[in-house]
Amino acid sequence: MAEHGLIGDLRSAALVDTNGTIDWYCCPRFDAPSVFASILDADRGGSFELAADAPTRTKQFYFPDTNVLITRFFADDGVGEVQDFMPILDDSREADRHRLFRRVVCVRGSLPFRARVAPRFEYGTQPHTVHAQHGQAVFESPSLTLALTSSVPIEVAGQDVWSLFKLHEGESAVFALDRVGGDVAPRFCPLSEAEQQFNATVEYWRRWLSRSRYRGRWREMVHRSALTLKLLTYAPTGAIIAAPTTSLPERIGGERNWDYRYVWIRDAAFCVYALLRLGFTEEAEAFMGFLSEHVCLEATEAAGSTGPLQIMYGIDGRRELPERKLTHLEGYRGSAPVRVGNGAVNQLQLDIYGALIDALYLYNKWGQPISSAHWDSISAAVNWLCDHWNQPDQGIWETRSGRKNFLYSRLMCWVAIERAMRLAQHRGLPVDIVRWGRARDAIYRRIMRHGWSDERHAFVQYEDGHVLDASLLMMPLAKFVSPIDPKWLATLDALGDDLVSDSLVYRYDPQASPDGLRGDEGTFSICSFWYVEALARAGRLDEARLAFEKMLTYANHLGLYAEEIGHTGEQSGNFPQAFTHLALISAAFDLDRALG
Repeated sequence: MAEHGLIGDLRSAALVDTNGTIDWYCCPRFDAPSVFASILDADRGGSFELAADAPTRTKQFYFPDTNVLITRFFADDGVGEVQDFMPILDDSREADRHRLFRRVVCVRGSLPFRARVAPRFEYGTQPHTVHAQHGQAVFESPSLTLALTSSVPIEVAGQDVWSLFKLHEGESAVFALDRVGGDVAPRFCPLSEAEQQFNATVEYWRRWLSRSRYRGRWREMVHRSALTLKLLTYAPTGAIIAAPTTSLPERIGGERNWDYRYVWIRDAAFCVYALLRLGFTEEAEAFMGFLSEHVCLEATEAAGSTGPLQIMYGIDGRRELPERKLTHLEGYRGSAPVRVGNGAVNQLQLDIYGALIDALYLYNKWGQPISSAHWDSISAAVNWLCDHWNQPDQGIWETRSGRKNFLYSRLMCWVAIERAMRLAQHRGLPVDIVRWGRARDAIYRRIMRHGWSDERHAFVQYEDGHVLDASLLMMPLAKFVSPIDPKWLATLDALGDDLVSDSLVYRYDPQASPDGLRGDEGTFSICSFWYVEALARAGRLDEARLAFEKMLTYANHLGLYAEEIGHTGEQSGNFPQAFTHLALISAAFDLDRALG
């Protein structure tokens, strides 16, 4: 799965493999049913193939400082490349047209090329018709209509369109795939327009990236991660998704296959934190808008024991995300089931309050002062937490084996209240400081008494337990404990012994702490970057730098990461993963500062 690059237009995204095939694309938005999904089923999923029609070797890279993807084909008789990009419209809130450009250029000699456009609508369940004339084909299904325009001749074969053509040095060809319908009519795409759109897209991304304030080591990897996080934002609402894919497995042949095309409050808040550190305040402001417009932050006593916030929402703010299985798709390399929707939506995960309020605190510090309405929402949420922080929950890892008193959830409840108190004191905002302080201190004492195991000589996954958990690496990062506190250093050593494998970190041991699912999983990349930060803050800079450099070697050829790294170094889980890239940014920032 890692042999892919990602392109997008801040509304949807597509994966392009190193052979030039688009094998994942949802239109018109991230969470829409797929049009191309051969990554999940080569026969039923659909794809857009575009490659040299000759024996070649390929290389793939991003046009510098952009999300424009170049796939190069090296053959005996010439060199060609496919330039893939999706234009960013100036006003994405009003845009109904969604365009995907594939520009083919012969840069040396001459090369034959082949194209095959085979959409399969509604995850491959909906039939469609094809009508072609004058270099344009229209694919029409009951739910979606796409128009393909081409500067080279195309032919219809059943439900698909194909083309064979040859280019000589300096010549180019263009394919453009448009969503049409309503007020948006099919339109042709001359070579000159493709050139103009290419230049405009390059300019957009370079202008956006120029706002970065990061000047430290590992700048290229940090900026690639920032560009990737930007691709995962949904411009019409300001939402930030966890990943643009569904059901890419955590383990080949396993059942740990989930749909990540939604807004996790935790993930999005962490993204805001990472982007703020680099100076990207507009994304934080847009996410604040998403919270204000689409997410109910009005925590009242009527909210009940499950809280005022869901853990995740749709990119349009919807609350219902029913999970179902697509049994007609075989899954990535046979890893079924393929799921859409996410059944974890109704879980209780108390840590989200800490992630969110910490992000709001930092937005107030580094971005714009929060509004009175945001403060009212924060106050209501903290008041609710004061009464409900001691509930068992499903925790950050969304276990499906029942609720426990997870230490990380307690930690982030402490963060939520502590940051809110800081914010109130800094701004002189109204607050029941005695009540909040009493709850904050109670959480601290509870963690110290019941989260510490004398037997393990470490903090543990859940109260009065003995299992370790990599989420504990957040304890010094969240400023709950000093990074050189003896108890923390003992925990860091214990985590290194139990969960670290050559700098890679497992989030927990599912054999010692069953999570309700079969099978095991790879190391969790966000945890590996947390480990780097914890080592750096403990003063173990040589170890931290080596661990960070090793993690960089696990990126794919473009600097992209999935959620996990498998036992033989392969990427696994949904791809690319916001969690991993935001943690890379944070680790690079902290380590660079520590190194001086």
